[in-house]
Amino acid sequence: MNPILFITGNEGKLREVRELLPDVQGIDMDLAEIQEIDAHKIIAAKLAEAQRYQSGPFIVEDTSLYIDAMNGLPGPLIKWFLRAVGVLGVYKLTEAFESTKATARTIIGYAGEDGNILFFEGSIKGTVVPPRGTNGFGWDAIFQPDGYEKTFAEMTAEEKNQFSMRRLAVEGLRQHLEQAPVGAEV
Repeated sequence: MNPILFITGNEGKLREVRELLPDVQGIDMDLAEIQEIDAHKIIAAKLAEAQRYQSGPFIVEDTSLYIDAMNGLPGPLIKWFLRAVGVLGVYKLTEAFESTKATARTIIGYAGEDGNILFFEGSIKGTVVPPRGTNGFGWDAIFQPDGYEKTFAEMTAEEKNQFSMRRLAVEGLRQHLEQAPVGAEV
């Protein structure tokens, strides 16, 4: 089997995935990203485009922030919210709705050598808080997982990787790969 390629330009995401799947190789391929509320549709479109240029196996992923009071927005549109209003602005939106409950979700799309696509998901409940911490990337400074006193940005990479939504999604992928019969296409 060929090594799994992770199509991403985000070094932080690549580093976190390699913590669990050390043999994954990163490839920075500029894929169009459709604007959609359903992250599965975004990932499926990215995989379909990547399959035009690259044979599998490879993965793409989407990590989103779903704010309860906003009916799940920004979800996969979080990147655009951050560009428009920044992490403080996203926090202030939750403050305006008087509910800061949120879910962080990672969905990994896996395209095997045969072109079949599978999805692996991980999610964590938490709260959007005023920005704290300098580690991590994206919206890590405003997301505090339930049961923890720190935001992702206040945690070390090791602390975050013990339970993060990305870890849960990668664990699902790893279990799938391990369960495949020897010599079988996964």
